[in-house]
Amino acid sequence: MPTRTARTAWDGGFEDGSGQVELTSSGLGTFEMSFPKRSSDDGGGATNPEELIAAAHSACFTMQLTALLGRAGATVNAVETSADVTLGPDPDGGFRITRISLTVRAEAEGIDATEFQQVADEAKETCPVSKALDGVDDISLDATLETA
Repeated sequence: MPTRTARTAWDGGFEDGSGQVELTSSGLGTFEMSFPKRSSDDGGGATNPEELIAAAHSACFTMQLTALLGRAGATVNAVETSADVTLGPDPDGGFRITRISLTVRAEAEGIDATEFQQVADEAKETCPVSKALDGVDDISLDATLETA
């Protein structure tokens, strides 16, 4: 299996510094980041570790879900997944990811809503990013099978 690489370059201190995170393996882009923007409500036009984790989790979950739906005999027409990652205080000091909320809406044929929920729950538990995030206190899933 391949190894993927990202690189971060940072100038300055924690509160007054800034940096860039580069998606090195794919070469798809370099994105600005800073602590003031990380802690702002709108993100200030920069990314942050929590957003990158949300992107990774929503992508991984979606791929796992489509694989498991196919194994269950369903035909997948469309899947849309969002992940909300919440940063909060760590009782031991500092911060930690306290919650991730996955929301998925899918159109698929050959599966009913009950079986879809079971497959979605399995995807949440078995996607590699979910496994990597096992230390998060609460990872919730809101899964809906929509009809075309």
